[in-house]
Amino acid sequence: MKRALVVGLNDYPYGLALRGCVNDAKEVSMRLEKHWNDDKNFDVNPITGECSRSLLKTAIKECFEGTAEVALFYFAGHGMIDAYGGHIVTTDSLNAELSLQDILWVVNESSCTNKVVILDSCFSGNMGNFAHTVATTIINEGVTILAACKRDQTAKEHDKHGVFTELLLAALDGEAADLFGKVTIGGVYAYIDKSLSAWEQRPVIKTNATTFCPLREVKPPIDVKILRNLSEYFRTSDEHYQLDPSYEFTNKIELSHQVIEPYALFEHTQIMKELQQLERVGLVVPCGTDHMYNAAMESKSCQLTPIGKHYWRLAKGRKV
Repeated sequence: MKRALVVGLNDYPYGLALRGCVNDAKEVSMRLEKHWNDDKNFDVNPITGECSRSLLKTAIKECFEGTAEVALFYFAGHGMIDAYGGHIVTTDSLNAELSLQDILWVVNESSCTNKVVILDSCFSGNMGNFAHTVATTIINEGVTILAACKRDQTAKEHDKHGVFTELLLAALDGEAADLFGKVTIGGVYAYIDKSLSAWEQRPVIKTNATTFCPLREVKPPIDVKILRNLSEYFRTSDEHYQLDPSYEFTNKIELSHQVIEPYALFEHTQIMKELQQLERVGLVVPCGTDHMYNAAMESKSCQLTPIGKHYWRLAKGRKV
């Protein structure tokens, strides 16, 4: 069972209303509710527009109750900082803040297997610190915090979306997926981290997890059957796979262009097509040339990349 509390608050008083947080929460909810193939994913509790401090506090406790496989809390709205640390702000008044340390206490005490907190609010990098002047993080096993910005930074909005959440949505759509189509919180952080320059708000991840469970599954960029064939084509991870012109499907006598013996063989051209797909996802590279076509026509070889060797080991151990 996977449970998510998704909160987006726009309707703050005293001229402090935000524009993109409700949009962000709705879009995040849509991504979390289903995988790419419409299979059910998270059971989502959305709260948008307005929310009191007491209502949010109760909802957070309910989210992290029980023994769910994954409990996730997403918040988009105002954040603030004082001498006691960081807070998220609810809409009932300017003084209706909820301490990030109090939220972390609930998360740390949870019996759920994986606990994830994603914050798109100012000063959200404070979560896990004793106070805003201390950079010590205390989080229990299975807890991961992903914050939109550092503890002394503000989170920006852009075109009715938070800058951070706009990248989060792209990550959940597949930009952060591995070759099995699984999107983890680690992959999300890596994608957002490389998408924001050193001059912008910087995302922060704090975790005490040994493995990251998938937040969502998207269509894999390559057929898993082709990944399994890695251990068939390469007997060892350091071996080169020898090519020749018979692997190039256009190298046929019946085609009106220059051809080279040995001419295209169906079984070889099928392997070549899979090797080219493996090249496109960064697992295989041609040796001594820039393109797989040239490697075949010049009777050169191809080899596994470092990440290709990782997937080779998975295929060899029948873990794909």
